[in-house]
Amino acid sequence: MDFLTLLQILDSTIRLATPLLFACLAGLYSERAGIFDIGLEGKMLMAAFFSAAFASLYGNVWLGLMAGIASSLVLAALHGVASITFRGNQLISGVAINFLAAGLTVLIAQAWFSQGGRTPSLSGAERFQPITLPFAETLSGVPILGPIYAELISGHTILVYVAFLAVPATWYLLFRTRFGLRLRAVGENPEAVDTAGISVTGLRYAAVAICGVLCGLAGAYLSTGLAAGFVKDMSAGRGFIALAALIFAKWRPWYAMFATLLFGFLQALALRTDVVEGIVGFKVPSSLLDALPYILTVVILAGFVGKAIPPRAGGEPYVKER
Repeated sequence: MDFLTLLQILDSTIRLATPLLFACLAGLYSERAGIFDIGLEGKMLMAAFFSAAFASLYGNVWLGLMAGIASSLVLAALHGVASITFRGNQLISGVAINFLAAGLTVLIAQAWFSQGGRTPSLSGAERFQPITLPFAETLSGVPILGPIYAELISGHTILVYVAFLAVPATWYLLFRTRFGLRLRAVGENPEAVDTAGISVTGLRYAAVAICGVLCGLAGAYLSTGLAAGFVKDMSAGRGFIALAALIFAKWRPWYAMFATLLFGFLQALALRTDVVEGIVGFKVPSSLLDALPYILTVVILAGFVGKAIPPRAGGEPYVKER
């Protein structure tokens, strides 16, 4: 495998890891506050549809982005009301959100566009366009470092850069601010937080809202950055892969980035069967390569769930003592 091919695979890795990273960070905020959320998949899917739909209807990708975030926040609010206010089962609420999104997106897409549950193909201002970083063309001729900067670092859409900047921002917010300390505390010992006069409900709703925004960004990127429109079930299990990456990362933002890059790398390899065959020396079925990220998800969930220790109050509704 030559250097250019490696750069192409790594470039695809970054693009494919971006929605996983957004969703993984979304789950991190929610679960750090004690709210388990397996509805990441549904929120991503809903955001992907409304982002593509509004971008197509109004010809503006930024309106699509806002619509996607808003739709994700609506589902996040539903999950919050069910699991925080009414103290329902958080897993059942997440499953309900996934089913709701899977059905509603196709139903509304067919009603609006009559294209079998799809949106029209997006182009121009309806999609996020790649950004060429300063001096990318000038430095492209520099050996090794030039192509890395010009081909690997430059040339992504703005949401890719937002996703990777969100990692240090999340680390700083959770581990270097008062809000982050309280958020982590409410996922470990909500009684102590309540005793200190801090609203457990308010903190958990804040975490769920942040989760909704990040899932909205993930879905918007899927349909207006990575692809050129919405198709049925286009999230394709990415929400569950993000949950597996979160467990693998032990609920830490930097580890989450590396975990999602690993999944993105496997997805990128599935697109380059010729490279894989050149490495292993025999023909590998493309279906097996496509299944690798999901196989790894099952392996992680089976092998790491018992070893990775989640927040102690995770999944447990808080009942204030009177």
